[in-house]
Amino acid sequence: MRGARDPRSARVPTTASAPEPGLGAVLREWGRIGCIGFGGPPAHIALLRDLCVERRHWLSDHEFEDAIAATNLLPGPASTQLAIYCAWRVGGIPSAFLGGLSFIVPGLILILALAALFLAASPPDVVLGAGAGAGAAVPAVALQASARLAPASWRRTASRSRWIAYGLAGALAAAALGAWVVLVLLACGAVELTLQRSRSSDGGIAAVHAWPLLGVAGTGSGGLLALAWVAFKVGALSYGGGFVIIPLMQHDAVETYHWMTDAQFLNAVALGQITPGPVVHTVAVVGYASAGIGGGLLAALVAFAPSFAMVLTGARRFDVLRASPTVRAFLDGAGPAAIGAIAGAAIPLALALTETWQLAVLAAAAVALLVLRRGVVTTLIAAGAAGVLAAALSAPLPS
Repeated sequence: MRGARDPRSARVPTTASAPEPGLGAVLREWGRIGCIGFGGPPAHIALLRDLCVERRHWLSDHEFEDAIAATNLLPGPASTQLAIYCAWRVGGIPSAFLGGLSFIVPGLILILALAALFLAASPPDVVLGAGAGAGAAVPAVALQASARLAPASWRRTASRSRWIAYGLAGALAAAALGAWVVLVLLACGAVELTLQRSRSSDGGIAAVHAWPLLGVAGTGSGGLLALAWVAFKVGALSYGGGFVIIPLMQHDAVETYHWMTDAQFLNAVALGQITPGPVVHTVAVVGYASAGIGGGLLAALVAFAPSFAMVLTGARRFDVLRASPTVRAFLDGAGPAAIGAIAGAAIPLALALTETWQLAVLAAAAVALLVLRRGVVTTLIAAGAAGVLAAALSAPLPS
């Protein structure tokens, strides 16, 4: 059998019934997903499953489900890590790099082009209106993201009272603390880990205790060093998805370093939602606001580097990671806090809205997403169209 190789080699065998793809196939298929992957992680997972399990049979259904579970245990953009991991499974380290880049780069190019348009010195009113309308819907997108994550986490929690406490802590941190939200998430994980360890003698894998140090090791200086630190926090400390890190990114980009205004930051979040590929691309817009195209590319490089590093160095230990009581206990605390933080992020995002008509757009977006169950991309495009209409009617536009 072709798959019978030394498990310590540089790659993992693919499913026996499927030929191993060449780098050209990886470039083509992962690049296609990077171009059409609108809609965030659910869309990316569906496209990767269709490719790797259903059409090409490179992975079994069970292997793919295990890959989803393992990447969801890691900090950072889970769908990006899943894309890298699947490419690694079917072609080793070269395929992992090529597949990951092919998944990331199309959306990165598009979002940087849009950033140049929306962050221009004097954009036309139609552009300002589209950005203001789409940005007004972003708080509702955050609420929807939290609502979609909560049920599964609630069902598997060890203690529902503690789940509520962690969720409230995360929400309050996102709403009021901004830059310190990551420390609160890590503290909730540490508390739950301590409580569960007190009931069990199994120490598991003690690998999470150094993470809190990263939350306070930032730089007070501006420039590229500050940008790199902000991007690293986005890529390495975002448990539960990109929206977890939004309050921290907003605090750094708007209040600490003054790279952009609140309105421009809302535009950045909206652009990250409507472009294909990972929503972490939002940080590239922040980088563009800080230092132009070079800043956008630097921010993307730093933000995505941890995903490549974690998958390529730890993929062989994903089974151990999933089975670790320590990791599970930590995420039993950090996970609900992350969900609360995503919901709490809606508060500073909503407070950034300055025009009355934007509040009407926000209300309509909330109904569309939470009641009518419309898609995020469709809702944001409709909100942008409402903003264009507002601009055409000479409504005031945020600066």
